[in-house]
Amino acid sequence: MSEHLTKTEAKKRLEQLRKAINYHRFLYHAEDRQEISDAALDSLKYELSQIESEYPDLITEDSPSQRVAGKPLPELKKVRHEVEQWSFNDAFSEEDMRDFDARVKRFLKEDFGGDAAPSYDTELKIDGLKVVLTYKKGMLVLGATRGDGVFGEDVTHNVRTIETVPLTLTEPVDIIVEGEVWMKKSDFLALNKAREKEGEALFANPRNVSAGSIRQLDSKIAASRKLQMFVYDIAQSDDFPKTQIEELERLKNLGFWVNPYFEQCKDIDEVISFREKWRTKAKKENYWIDGVVVKVNEKNYQDVLGFTGKAPRFAIAYKFPAEQVTTVVEDIALQVGRTGVVTPVAHLWPVSVAGSIVSRATLHNEDEIKRLDVRIGDTVVLQKAGDVIPDIVVVVKEARSGKEKPYVFPAYVEACDGPIERIPGQAAHRCVNKNSFAQQKRKFYHFVGKHAFDIDGLGPKIIDLLLENNLITAYDDIFTLEEGDLIGLPGFAEKAAKNLVGAIATRKKIPLSRFIVALSIGQVGEETAIDLAEAFGTLEKIEKSTSEELEKVDGVGSVVARSIKDWFKEKKNQALLKRLLEHVTIEKMTHKKKSGALSGKTFVLTGTLESLSRDVAKERVRALGGDVSGSVSSQTSYVVAGADPGSKYDKAQKLGITILSEKEFLKML
Repeated sequence: MSEHLTKTEAKKRLEQLRKAINYHRFLYHAEDRQEISDAALDSLKYELSQIESEYPDLITEDSPSQRVAGKPLPELKKVRHEVEQWSFNDAFSEEDMRDFDARVKRFLKEDFGGDAAPSYDTELKIDGLKVVLTYKKGMLVLGATRGDGVFGEDVTHNVRTIETVPLTLTEPVDIIVEGEVWMKKSDFLALNKAREKEGEALFANPRNVSAGSIRQLDSKIAASRKLQMFVYDIAQSDDFPKTQIEELERLKNLGFWVNPYFEQCKDIDEVISFREKWRTKAKKENYWIDGVVVKVNEKNYQDVLGFTGKAPRFAIAYKFPAEQVTTVVEDIALQVGRTGVVTPVAHLWPVSVAGSIVSRATLHNEDEIKRLDVRIGDTVVLQKAGDVIPDIVVVVKEARSGKEKPYVFPAYVEACDGPIERIPGQAAHRCVNKNSFAQQKRKFYHFVGKHAFDIDGLGPKIIDLLLENNLITAYDDIFTLEEGDLIGLPGFAEKAAKNLVGAIATRKKIPLSRFIVALSIGQVGEETAIDLAEAFGTLEKIEKSTSEELEKVDGVGSVVARSIKDWFKEKKNQALLKRLLEHVTIEKMTHKKKSGALSGKTFVLTGTLESLSRDVAKERVRALGGDVSGSVSSQTSYVVAGADPGSKYDKAQKLGITILSEKEFLKML
């Protein structure tokens, strides 16, 4: 998102983000409750890190990026960690991981030259609560939460209730280890079911249960929750193994429960493959997994790499694509459905959610907007869990600057071609004009059709699908569609979405005549559009032309001239043009017509031609210097009649215009 921001804007955005992150981290770490998901909080922190990376001089001492976690609760005894506790930096993409790999090798090169060839230990990242265990002569003496990294809370009495935590090790060693306390999915569901039966509030997620349980004053509560613990690291020992993989084996031999799904990867490509494999496999396990942890395997390399102010340089958390992220509402537009129901849709800063880039979210109706209190400019939590178009879950109000604008339903809606009304007894609005959806569809069909933008693969069925799923409300929306907006629609897997977005991208350059056709200006058809383009050369000149100048163009009379002038005068059309021109480049037209055997001749086509399409016939006439008109008049030179000619044939007979058969026409060409 930082690419959108100037330095002044970045400074303001950082203030919003710091305020929001500090608030939600306090809830998360100090009160064991959440108003937004872990993934959404990660998204806020990731955006902050990206902006600070671009503008490092804006980093402040109190920035969330400069600290590990919040303060512990006072109800439990505070303990100082013998080994300071760190958190991992996060990676969300393959590019992030390749950057991490490059940093590791660049840093090691200073000490090892070109001989450094690190491998990586990859482990599952369990979604639970970190706990530090201290053993003296093989006996458990302390269990502590991470806290702020320096001070944690003594929760030994609750840790002892976890059956997977050994009270005595297989060897009488002094050692400090780190691990994750978690709850089985099945136990979590059973717990919530029991609470629902008793009328108690349900837990939001297993991490909250784990955190709340491990910090209870009464150990009976923790014991009833059936908590589990995986141990994954040795923080202090007299005898450190030489590699991270050997360290995990050492922990297993001492009697700790180590997650079995770890692998040694020889390079970053294997790391990426490991993570991709577990993206799909993770849901099959009976515990929550939100990514993989990647560590340089060799301990001597780890020692050289060391730590930054908040995290180890030798390790990183490679997260799965979040199903919840944060983004900003840039605008709210109304989409008309086929029954005339009007749906508000939020236009967003494009953001990756569930592995796809999306730029829109449904707001459902007026009541939902009021419930969320969502405003234009708000930072919001976006969720995509299988639905085509994501939902806004909550507004991050702590990030508000005061400049956000409440949304008010307008009295007149262009897509309705008139006013809207609230449906009695419902939260939804609808168009008063019941034919509005059919009109809107036809205009979109025309805009993308072969005489206008001619976008491959974007036919009527797809337009209907996009309209019905609230993905397009105006022509320019077509050019802002992202692959993630489409994936999940009927018939749209990843390849189909990529193909359509690619096809749209190839049509961002268009001849002036086709652009005019696409606008659906009343009385202006394909032939008139060509005449206008050839006469004026640019859209700006057409827009600024007088009625007299327009009427000098062949085929443009006073009625057509007035229609053109009225269209360009409309403020809604001016706004549409401005938006379209942000995405589309219009090719200039030459003022000179081609000369040839048909120069000075005007043709009108009617009926069906057998040997060539009507479009090809028109192109061949123009290639020889002739003109093509859509209507018969005294200025018409020839009417070409195919099978089943229409009223143009009759009018030509009345006016005495020469009528050509298809055979005669082809001979002339």
